[in-house]
Amino acid sequence: MYKLLTIEDTVRVPPNRFSEKLEDVVLDILRKNYGGITDKDVGMVLVVTKVLDISIGRIIMGDGASYHDVTFEALVYKPEINEIAMGEIVEIVEFGAFVRLGPIDGLVHVSQVMNDFVGYDKKKGVLYGKESKRSVKEGDKVRARIVTVSLKRGTKAGKIGLTMRQPGLGKLEWIEEARKEAKA
Repeated sequence: MYKLLTIEDTVRVPPNRFSEKLEDVVLDILRKNYGGITDKDVGMVLVVTKVLDISIGRIIMGDGASYHDVTFEALVYKPEINEIAMGEIVEIVEFGAFVRLGPIDGLVHVSQVMNDFVGYDKKKGVLYGKESKRSVKEGDKVRARIVTVSLKRGTKAGKIGLTMRQPGLGKLEWIEEARKEAKA
């Protein structure tokens, strides 16, 4: 889920940047420090959008920099368990399919792709159902449910587990077929 958060922090402005406009320097420093960082409580910070408030700076003895308490807005993405997400398959491997969910990829393990025994064709780069003859490949659009989330503090990635084995989930073509069958 995407959220716009208001965050407070202290920013160190080095002396070599004193000649620049303070708001631009603070925004630049915040974007470098926060962009792409993950926190298990907040999620993945995608971008610092704007600086809302900057306090008067303090100077600490022995350090020529100024320190400013700032309030800023950041766009974050935090995957929530049981959230339904649309995505695109970006890689097929023997053990499953990686689905791009915006800023992060999730894994649909082969056991969670469909209600069928799933095979893997390395040459074609597809996962296919032995009985249903359904298949998924790179570039397919899918709807999946997030079942596990593991985000580690300070890293630029995490692990997301997905399932497509529930009604209304899977490759978009499968969902449309199921709707047509239900109407008939």
